[in-house]
Amino acid sequence: MNENEITRPTVMEISIDNFRYNIEQIKKRLSPNTTIMPIIKANAYGTYINTRLDVIKEFEIVGVATVDEGVQIRKLGYQKDIFILNQPAISEMNKIIENDLVIGLSSNRFIEAIGERNENINVHIEIGTGMGRTGVHPYRVGNYLKKLPKNVSVKGIYTHLSVADIDDEYTKKQLDSFNHAVKDTKDILGDVKYIHAAASNAIINYPEAQYNLVRPGMIMYGYESGEGIQEKITLKPVAKLKSKITLLKTVEKGTSIGYGRSFMTARESKIATIPIGYADGFRRTLSNNGHVVIRGHKVPIVGKICMDGFMADVTDLEEVEVGDDVWIWDNEHITLDEVAHRCNTINYEIISTISNRVPRIFV
Repeated sequence: MNENEITRPTVMEISIDNFRYNIEQIKKRLSPNTTIMPIIKANAYGTYINTRLDVIKEFEIVGVATVDEGVQIRKLGYQKDIFILNQPAISEMNKIIENDLVIGLSSNRFIEAIGERNENINVHIEIGTGMGRTGVHPYRVGNYLKKLPKNVSVKGIYTHLSVADIDDEYTKKQLDSFNHAVKDTKDILGDVKYIHAAASNAIINYPEAQYNLVRPGMIMYGYESGEGIQEKITLKPVAKLKSKITLLKTVEKGTSIGYGRSFMTARESKIATIPIGYADGFRRTLSNNGHVVIRGHKVPIVGKICMDGFMADVTDLEEVEVGDDVWIWDNEHITLDEVAHRCNTINYEIISTISNRVPRIFV
């Protein structure tokens, strides 16, 4: 979105240059024959880079989580392969066919439903190697492939590695199971176009898991996908979240701030009101439990975070004015990981749940 079109003071700034920088860092770790499938589900992890056709058309295949996300990308004008990571519902069959989407497949019932259609459907077979979610048992893939109707074209085979950041033994066990399934698949079908297992953590930690396609997610956006990742690859954060001060007031000692009177001023205080709240994805967990950055200084959040705004104590700032920028995270004084830690969650959840009320500006 053009910054000149934005009137709301709360925005997320997205750096396309940083995104492209991260892609180049990932490429340095891959063989020349390995394809990158960027994972742009959940509005590209909340960054809305999925809306930038000029960016995503640089890739031969993109990955999303749902059929509707795939339809959105197709309507945007992307003409190459769009891969649906998750097993879709039978009720979504028409959308899959009409928009020429490639689906992850592991359901017997879905196979039966495909067989009732005349149209060809392209799939990647998902192998369940230990995620405990979806996927064909790696030692039963031969039987599964024999069930496929003639209108199914197998374009790939893949799995999900559940602990590629913390458990070497289990990850290698998953890869062994997957390799068995890949061998059986090739024995029956010959070569398949794409073989993939590595998301962000495995790209960094397990070169043997790269095969001929990888699925970077969080590291594309410049944030750690697991502990210690930033020590192994240089990344630049893509997103910053900011708002502005819309009101300043000086209140007496003993004044209650916000719902529930959860904060009482211990001195005469200057309080700033900032128009971003939990309906925007700014977690209520941060009530009286976090900071924001104003004029390069961290100031405390005071009172309960409201649906549409919150308050900060700016008494100790020598200079502060209505209209000053307020950074929720600026990747310098406050990081996305710090916000996530204070909310007792992970960076993925924080960035991907900033709501669509917050305009995204590409810088």
